[in-house]
Amino acid sequence: MHELSIVMSILDIAEKELAKSNAAHIEEIELEIGELSGIDMQAFDFAWQQAVKSTKLETADKIVTHIPGEGLCMDCETVFPMHELYKPCPVCGHHFITLLKGKELRVKSLVIN
Repeated sequence: MHELSIVMSILDIAEKELAKSNAAHIEEIELEIGELSGIDMQAFDFAWQQAVKSTKLETADKIVTHIPGEGLCMDCETVFPMHELYKPCPVCGHHFITLLKGKELRVKSLVIN
């Protein structure tokens, strides 16, 4: 379950930012997670619930923005939604695709007090 290691990295980021600001409490954390990032959201949520216990994030509101997958066909230049990696272009059928969105995994913001 790599979701637990991801959650632990997010906790580490949040705690370092909290220490930098000399604040005592994290009110909110906003995350961006792409559809094609490989994150199983059910496993992520379970790992989150377990990992944040007794941390500064335990009472923080967690906001997750899901980024849909989007690809660009390098042959016909069609931009199209992608729900899976390695799918061909729906217009021309070629596999030479550039991923435009959907692999994101980032801490977008922290509200600290």
